[in-house]
Parts: sequence; C-alpha cells; structure tokens
Amino acid sequence: MTQTREATAVHTVTSTPLADGCAVLGRHLQRIKAAPGVLILTQTMPITMLLFFGYVFGSALAMPGQEYRAFLVPGLLAATAANGIMTGMFQSAQDCHRGVMDRFRTLPMSRTAVPLGQTAADLLTTAIGMVPLILVGLAVGWRIEGGPSAALGGFGLLLLFRFATSWLGCWLGLLIRNEEAAGQLGSATFILPLLSSAYIPTDNLPGLLRTVAEWNPISAMAAATRDLFGNAAPSADAAWPTAHPVAGTLAWSAALLMVFVPLAVRRHARGGE
Repeated sequence: MTQTREATAVHTVTSTPLADGCAVLGRHLQRIKAAPGVLILTQTMPITMLLFFGYVFGSALAMPGQEYRAFLVPGLLAATAANGIMTGMFQSAQDCHRGVMDRFRTLPMSRTAVPLGQTAADLLTTAIGMVPLILVGLAVGWRIEGGPSAALGGFGLLLLFRFATSWLGCWLGLLIRNEEAAGQLGSATFILPLLSSAYIPTDNLPGLLRTVAEWNPISAMAAATRDLFGNAAPSADAAWPTAHPVAGTLAWSAALLMVFVPLAVRRHARGGE
C-alpha cells in the first residue's frame, strides 16, 4: 500500500525530468523522516572516528609541527563525501528489492527522475549532516585558516564529490538489486578512505601503496579541503591528483558523473533485464 501511494504521488506530478525528480526527492526525504536510523548512523560515524582517532591515536599519529586533529577533520569530511557510494548503493538496491523501482517504471515519467531524485536527496541530507561534524571539529581545536571564499569553495567541492559518488552508488545498487548484498558490499567500502590520505599522510607509505593512495580520489578530495581550509598545503612530490588537489577533485568528479549518470539512468530504464 505504501509503495502504491509513493508511485501514485509521482504519477500526479507533471511529467518533466525536473518535476518528476522533485517528486522523487520528496519521497526520499519522507522516507528518511520516517526511518532516520541509517542517516543518524552514517552521520555520527565520522564524529565517533574523529574522537577516537583524534584522542586515542592522536599522539602516535601526530605530524611534526601540525596538530593531528586539524589534519584529520578535512580528511573525515572527504571520507563523508565518499560515503555517497555506500548510501546510494543501499537505497537503490533496497528500492529494487522491494519492487519500488518496478512501479516507477510503469509510470509515464522521465527515466532520469528516479536516480536524480535519489542523488539530490542524498546531497541535501549530506549538506545538513556535515554540520555536526564541523561543529565537533571546531570544538576539538580544528579551525578554518583560509579565507571565506576558499572555505566556501571547499564545502562546494565536498558536495560535488558527494553528488558524483552517489551516482556511482546508485548504479551499483541498480546493478546488484539485492538489499542484503548491497549492505555487505557497502560495508566493504569502509576500506577506501583507509587507502588514502584521509587519516594519515602518504609521504612515508611504501612505494606501491603510496601510489595507490595518492591516485585514490579520496586523497585528492582530502588534500583539496586541507588546502582550501588553510590546514595544509598539498605535497609537491605526490601524484598529480594529490599534488593539484582542486583540479584533481574536479577531474575525478567530472569523470564519475560522465560515466555513471548515463549508466544509472540506462540501468534504471532496463530494470532487471
């Protein structure tokens, strides 16, 4: 019955990509309001990691001349942006598993609307959900040392990267179509920030591991936020995306969007074929 009302609500909206996308956006926001557990968990995890890494491991991982928590907070913001893979995958797989996607495909609506509405809702909730992490970061000593325009650019870059990764997650969820499998695979994405500069600098990593970490898009995102927030300058001898992190993050985000937006839309239109 709930799924029928959801489908009917979308059907009553004028069938244009923007209007249909807004209807699906509203549906996702209502779902989050009715079951906020996943949102609370994903937004409190970075705060837990900030307190755990910052105080339990902080003295061991601190870099000379630099407070570790000032290094860690931008990395956690970058890791939060990358979590769009996990949330996008789980939400898409859940809707496929429960038949919601099949109901949407029976309606005269844009095929772009469903993945667009999902990723837009994720972007909105992420923008709001980053506020507690920022406040806790400020409380433990992190500061934005750069100018206001650079800081706004940093937050904008974080949201762009989150939007791009959520399209990747959306496509994966539509491909998997199983709620349990998506949950298990989503848990495995936790390793991605560990193979980056989100939590530790890559300078002292062994050769191959350092190369992998520096070409990880999360490393470029973390380095870009540190640079724009005035917390740390990018390493000049790192791989290109990390040495030029703003340009690297823009390039990674553009590549993800160009590849996975059409793939997700096509996969949604095809259904389980």
